[in-house]
Amino acid sequence: MKEDGNLAKKNDAFDLEQTLECGQCFRWEKQQDGSYTGVASGRILNISEQNRGHVLDDPFWKQYFDLPLDYEEIRENLAADDPTLARAAKFAPGMRILNQEPWEALCSFIFSQNNNIPRIKGIVSRFCVGFGEKIGSGYYAFPKAEKIAGLCEQDLAPVRSGFRAKYILSAARKVAQGEVDLEALKTAPLPEARESLMTIHGVGQKVADCTLLYGLHRLEAFPMDVWMKRAMRTLFPGREPESFGEYAGIAQQYIFHYSRNHPELFVTEKESAAVGM
Repeated sequence: MKEDGNLAKKNDAFDLEQTLECGQCFRWEKQQDGSYTGVASGRILNISEQNRGHVLDDPFWKQYFDLPLDYEEIRENLAADDPTLARAAKFAPGMRILNQEPWEALCSFIFSQNNNIPRIKGIVSRFCVGFGEKIGSGYYAFPKAEKIAGLCEQDLAPVRSGFRAKYILSAARKVAQGEVDLEALKTAPLPEARESLMTIHGVGQKVADCTLLYGLHRLEAFPMDVWMKRAMRTLFPGREPESFGEYAGIAQQYIFHYSRNHPELFVTEKESAAVGM
């Protein structure tokens, strides 16, 4: 399902807001004119509906936004036999899984533990300003694992990441020393890749699967947080993540985004009576 030359059609199936505000990334900010400005792999970008055609001519950004993959066909196949998944996919058909830098994704989802998106963005921003290379006026690259590996928890105090600091240090040291080889995890069997990430102090299955999906582009990975567990229990009772197949991660993103935007689906009869629904 790689690129077939019909890039205009794929551009039409790509929505900036759905992609950049679905909880998979934390370094993009919406501007007053509706455009988005962010940093990825040391590159600064402002992208809008008006300039995205030109932006996506650049091979790096075309790959970053996963334009070569035919999401329309994947969405149709996922939805074919499941009306609930069809509704979820239809709610955000322009959402795509970004090709983020693996180390950045690992750190970002360590920071995400027991946290909300505004606070995660703040922590990531302070982390970059404090330890990343300056790449433009007010912009910083994501700090390298090798630099963070030489720090201590006190050094990370200005980031205000709390208990997560020691987890970041563990991740940095294992990555810098080659104990966790992120590049190798792109092709390792999924259980083996997950197990390797979980050797990092503080990384459980949810953070490992987020890293696999959002940083290593392992589209079969299916992160399960509180929302997803509730969604699976309510909307897909008895169904296992593996049943969604090789693109389970894309299905997960449709389900997650749909569920977060439709909390009424999870109101119990008792709760409904209490609020007069």
